Amino acid sequence: MAAFSYAALDSLGTEKKGVVEADSTRQVRQILREQGLAPLQVRQALAPQSGGGQLFGAGRAATLKVAELSLITRQLSTLIQASMPLEEALNAVAKQSLGAGGSKKVHTIVLTVRSKVLQGHSLADSMADFPRAFPLLYRATVAAGEHAGHLDLVLSRLADYTENSHNTRQKAKLALLYPCLLLVMSIAIVSGLMAFVVPDVIEVFSGQGQSLPGLTLALIGLSDFVVNYGLLLLLTVVMAVLGLTAALKKQDLRLRWDHAMLSAPLWGRFIRGSDTARYASTLSILTSSGVPLVDAMKIAAEVVANSRLRQFVKAAAQQVREGGTLHTALDHSGYFPPMMVHMIASGEASGELDTMLERVAQSQQRELDNLVATLIGIFEPVMLLVMGVTVLTIVLAILQPIFDMNQLI
Repeated sequence: MAAFSYAALDSLGTEKKGVVEADSTRQVRQILREQGLAPLQVRQALAPQSGGGQLFGAGRAATLKVAELSLITRQLSTLIQASMPLEEALNAVAKQSLGAGGSKKVHTIVLTVRSKVLQGHSLADSMADFPRAFPLLYRATVAAGEHAGHLDLVLSRLADYTENSHNTRQKAKLALLYPCLLLVMSIAIVSGLMAFVVPDVIEVFSGQGQSLPGLTLALIGLSDFVVNYGLLLLLTVVMAVLGLTAALKKQDLRLRWDHAMLSAPLWGRFIRGSDTARYASTLSILTSSGVPLVDAMKIAAEVVANSRLRQFVKAAAQQVREGGTLHTALDHSGYFPPMMVHMIASGEASGELDTMLERVAQSQQRELDNLVATLIGIFEPVMLLVMGVTVLTIVLAILQPIFDMNQLI
């Protein structure tokens, strides 16, 4: 059986869309008529439309949110551990996805995967039709679980991994929310003062022909610049950001930029911590799922965001392929923490590399969380201090002529 997407009209003339499983389009139309629906369009879930699109976005470009992927994985793991056949588990997950707050896109993707499984394909191969919904790391781990006969355990680890990734992203977003709001409000307040308040106040002193202090003159000049060229400055900044983004699409420029970012005082430490934590966690779940070390290193390299560091990781995989040890290959780059390298060396020496990689992943994640908390803790008082100094400077520039006027009187 295959999954078919349909569009049909009910008795009231309302268009309805959905996905059903059948052997042919004729059978789908028969099923719809039995339900009192008039079929308008029936297509196999992966069949492209004439416009090059896919019904409900269920094509190769279809994506799943981290929370959706995590939920699907956890449900599959639970059902398979309960000895439910894979195709029945997929069917149950597909039906569950149409519950309260469900998604037709998820329903279509899961049913399409199930239809390929029923045709004799493996679960990993069936997921390969949706490369953006099921990343390479995910599919490689599933394939290793199927090959080893421990799909339930592997899916359980994948569920933990995706849930932890989702929770980490949520914590980072919540942690960055207040500093970002503070930065935006600071810029908006200062810009408003310079553009609307300062010119009206300064005009009072200028009309009296009074000589103004240097600080006030500097404030007037800055205010005039903001009023006359503020929009142009904003447009220039936007164009510069867009130009930099376009330039970084070139591989050579991207490598030089990422290399410079790795050397930045605080930002470089954050990038190294984030990438090494992600790499260690990915390598841990792959090796413990039965993926060969060299293949696991190549797959894990794809989750490294910094292109320069990714280059070193791929070179490390080649060194391991040629007979080198993992800790020596990683230490050669100079960007991995010494503690991480020593723990991996200990795991290789004791023959418990899988266990040690899991501990390394947990250790690196804790260090990254502490680093993020420290950076945010520093950023907030610094922003408040900068905002306070800026407002104080503006107030002094306005009050100083008033003090001078009182002295003359």
